[in-house]
Amino acid sequence: MIELPGLARSIPETALQDVPCGLCGSAARETKFTDGPFSVVTCSDCGLTYVTPRLADGALIDEVYNEGYWSSSAAKDRGYTDYRSDAPLYLRTYRKRLSVIRRHFARPGRVLDVGCAAGYFLSVMQSEGWDVTGLEPSDAIRPQAAERIGAQNVRAGLLGQVDLPKGHYDLITFWDVIEHIPDVVGALKVAREHLAPGGKLLIETQNVDSRAAAMLGKAWQHYKHAEHIYHFNPKTLGRVMDEAGFQVLENTPRLGGKYVSLGFVVERSQRLHPALSFVLSPLKLVAKSAVYVNLFDEMIVVAEPAS
Repeated sequence: MIELPGLARSIPETALQDVPCGLCGSAARETKFTDGPFSVVTCSDCGLTYVTPRLADGALIDEVYNEGYWSSSAAKDRGYTDYRSDAPLYLRTYRKRLSVIRRHFARPGRVLDVGCAAGYFLSVMQSEGWDVTGLEPSDAIRPQAAERIGAQNVRAGLLGQVDLPKGHYDLITFWDVIEHIPDVVGALKVAREHLAPGGKLLIETQNVDSRAAAMLGKAWQHYKHAEHIYHFNPKTLGRVMDEAGFQVLENTPRLGGKYVSLGFVVERSQRLHPALSFVLSPLKLVAKSAVYVNLFDEMIVVAEPAS
């Protein structure tokens, strides 16, 4: 049995599996750093950064995305401190990001959000007149989505394992999701089948080649090894899109920021240095106050099926 950061219980060593590159299949790699049983490596052939060993595919949902993921006492390693209580911050964030969608859509249509969690994004889209569908595999958070946007609009399970209409959706979104998916290219190929003619794909994911990632090193907030099994940059994400049959229309970090609480800022500062957390501790007096933070380490990509 081994202990993994952020997980509530020990798991058998057999739950971890060594994996080759998930993009090109090569086993040749260079290690960036090792943290416990996990190594963050970069493929020597295509440049994809990924985690190995990782939790076996069958263990990911059960071990990672349970109740402890959405309300975590170790959020720097896994999940969120209190995802439900941060609803106002997520709603403000998605309202700010509507400008990306409005650039590509003149009017509302049908949207599928893969990994919809508590339905915050779809709630915003619903208020804009969109017909919304959310797909969420986590039993712990899916009831909140059903309550927020209507149970008839929420489906349980993984993309490719749920019966959804093909050629139906004008927009399919993956907000902070593809870095969690073992077979990213396969998932995006399935998404393409469900897009209506003229439909578009929107992805948000972190940029491992960003200045923030370089400056923060191992303390970069996106290094959560049990859940973030891939770390893309514009080049490797572009290759993923190409192999899945998409052409990129836009890739920008400009709206990749988020509204966060000052309490979140203090908590995450502990990753850098305990003393910094002490210096910032007076902010706890206004911990619920919100601030917009953009480290320009997230990519928002809009794409369409290649002709």
